[in-house]
Amino acid sequence: MNKTKLITSVMIIVMAFGIQGFTNAQDRNLDPIQTINRINSTTSKPVGTTKIAANPVVNQPVTQQRNVSKSYITVTPVAIVQQPKFYLGKNVKFKAKFDKFSTLGLDYRPAFRSSEKYISLLIQRPDIPGRNIPFSELKIFVDRESAEKHIDLNAGDEIEISGHIFSIALGDPWMSVEEFNVLKSTPVKIK
Repeated sequence: MNKTKLITSVMIIVMAFGIQGFTNAQDRNLDPIQTINRINSTTSKPVGTTKIAANPVVNQPVTQQRNVSKSYITVTPVAIVQQPKFYLGKNVKFKAKFDKFSTLGLDYRPAFRSSEKYISLLIQRPDIPGRNIPFSELKIFVDRESAEKHIDLNAGDEIEISGHIFSIALGDPWMSVEEFNVLKSTPVKIK
């Protein structure tokens, strides 16, 4: 009887450590190509792969981002939300329909953007046409000076946003806007 209790206790402890190890392995932001190259001691980087740091920089200063001439990946907002880890640290560009300015996500410490300097911008969900539903999974931040230039935007106006995905806190992409253009204004609907 004592042997059974001892074996059962040992098995429970072993399983607990195994589950904990598995959970920790899934939480890490590892690049499989980088891991394979490290195991095989390959120093050259295969064509078409991207290097993702094990501990990515979550919050990069905006001043460093603007001083460099950049190229942007044209992508849809839905693709960014579906693969936030892939777009982390990348410069992206997309067209969307403006919904409203907001305070969503401001002053959140893991992906800090001050409410004194920034305002959130919400776009409409592109995957549900005909409805005015905000796409809140994509956190977009515009500095207040740029936002004030576009204060007359209405819900449904077509815009083009270029920026940098600086964080994936809470599993959502967080983007700093570097270029903001209004493509088409929609007339205001009077009820």
